[in-house]
Amino acid sequence: MNRTMNQIVPALLTAACITACITACIGGCEVIEDTGDAIGLTGGKINHSDIDTLLDNWHHAAAVGDLDTYIHSMTEGSIFMGTDESERWTRDQLQAYAEKHFVDGSGWTYTPRDRFVSTNAYGDVAWVDETLDNTKYGILRGTAVLRKNGDDWRIAHYSLTFLIPNDAAGSIVDLIESSGSTDSGG
Repeated sequence: MNRTMNQIVPALLTAACITACITACIGGCEVIEDTGDAIGLTGGKINHSDIDTLLDNWHHAAAVGDLDTYIHSMTEGSIFMGTDESERWTRDQLQAYAEKHFVDGSGWTYTPRDRFVSTNAYGDVAWVDETLDNTKYGILRGTAVLRKNGDDWRIAHYSLTFLIPNDAAGSIVDLIESSGSTDSGG
């Protein structure tokens, strides 16, 4: 019995410490929904229009092939995830990919339809999800994490996904598996 207690007590103390650490971390990452009147911890109003402007300009830059604006809207360590399994790019890798597509003054056009923005209580991190229209792919979802450095917002992570109705998911999974494009070793 004593041996069992010697094993249980350290495990309980470890669990308590982990819980306390997680609680402390989450407390500093309080999410404020886009209500238009969110007040940050410093007492200042968090202005989400800067985030909307950044993303609108980023999408526009892609549509007109403005590589400089497109790439510099992202942080140096940013990641872009496209719809294909192989499309996980650093900013430099995305730039190399985009260069050949932007050379003629056009790239790709994703037009935002709906956008939802949440920020942390300090107003320096934002989470975004937006519904996008594309003539080739239809309706997609973009999700992003943005960081504010000084007065400027930048995209730190962006992921583009197809919206697949649940009723169609089974046939889509079958199609993907039959193409051999993924390892479904779940």
